[in-house]
Amino acid sequence: QVQLVESGGGLVQPGGSLRLSCAVRGFSLGVGAIGWFRQAPGKEREGVSCINISGDRTYYTDSVKGRFTISRDNAKNTVYLQMNGLKPEDTAVYYCATHSFRNCPPALNLNAMDSWGKGTLVTVSS
Repeated sequence: QVQLVESGGGLVQPGGSLRLSCAVRGFSLGVGAIGWFRQAPGKEREGVSCINISGDRTYYTDSVKGRFTISRDNAKNTVYLQMNGLKPEDTAVYYCATHSFRNCPPALNLNAMDSWGKGTLVTVSS
């Protein structure tokens, strides 16, 4: 069974940076694309970014393009989300999730994801 553990969240001032990590543990064979999602208080969970199995195709939701960068280190079974230029509206619990196929699901449909981590809280505030 695949287990995902997110880390790297915290409190940061607007304009600051954080790097989130998603460590994939356990039975990792068959893990394909991995996505980052977030859920702000009172809002639905939304897709943020995704990276395919080989790391050469990425997806970003419009609100984070140019500020966030996703990457993966398959040797370490870890996916990263570098977040720069953080804004208060980025405040949310961030989750990573696996997808059984090589490439990211269309529109980063969260219903297409398989295993989920428990999340890490990112708070952007002065």
